Amino acid sequence: MISHWSEDDEQLSHEMGLQGGFPPFIELIGITFEPLDDAICVKLAMRKDLSLSHDFIQLHGGAIAAVMDVVGGTIVSWEIMKEVMDEPIKEKARRLNRVRTIDLRIDYLHAGKGKMFTATGTMLRGGKQVAVARMDLHNEKGVLIAAGTGTYKIG
Repeated sequence: MISHWSEDDEQLSHEMGLQGGFPPFIELIGITFEPLDDAICVKLAMRKDLSLSHDFIQLHGGAIAAVMDVVGGTIVSWEIMKEVMDEPIKEKARRLNRVRTIDLRIDYLHAGKGKMFTATGTMLRGGKQVAVARMDLHNEKGVLIAAGTGTYKIG
């Protein structure tokens, strides 16, 4: 997880109602974040409770969509944070709380087989009201499991 939390980050987390640092859903699915230079990277270890069935272990499409949406929303939020870095905490929280998914398109390219999955996201377009992100999900062997785009309300 991102472990470089400052006092400012703690206050922002409190303002947004995230006393634990991350939303409960993110903790539930068990993803960890790794910032890159111009992208976000999310890791997800395969667990039986994320599987399609009890007998055949592969990542469920709903779990794939959830991870992709988290990556898209996170990259959009990260870009907003760059814009409001010098703003007061309440303004940061207000802007980040406005990020909402408008549309999510996922192309499932291969079965979700693997032990560790990595999702990356990059911004395609930012604006005053809407932002668009591109997301990819690979397994530990580099197989592209899913690709998608997300459109997010930001204003």
